Amino acid sequence: MTTPTDDRRDLLTVIAYMRAAPGKRDELRAALEALVEPTSKEAGYVNYDLHQGIEDPDTFIFYENWESPEHLDAHLATPHLVHFTGIMDGLLDENGLTINRVRRIA
Repeated sequence: MTTPTDDRRDLLTVIAYMRAAPGKRDELRAALEALVEPTSKEAGYVNYDLHQGIEDPDTFIFYENWESPEHLDAHLATPHLVHFTGIMDGLLDENGLTINRVRRIA
């Protein structure tokens, strides 16, 4: 089994973590799923994998890889991401969205 960073340690990996507000799980999931297809067409896209928690199904995590920080910045400025950031406060719990930018080291 391979991952994008097996051969590309230079990729920018992003782990975005969020939890649905009470009663908003299905609405948040739909909003997140709607981001996947347009994101897959962006320059610098490598992968954009959406995960849902098993123990806590209100938890959602994106595991993403981008060619560069500039590609990630362009992604964050796309219409579909701007739309999501405009609605996310009503969908996420009080902790909001946590974004971790990391590089694989082992």
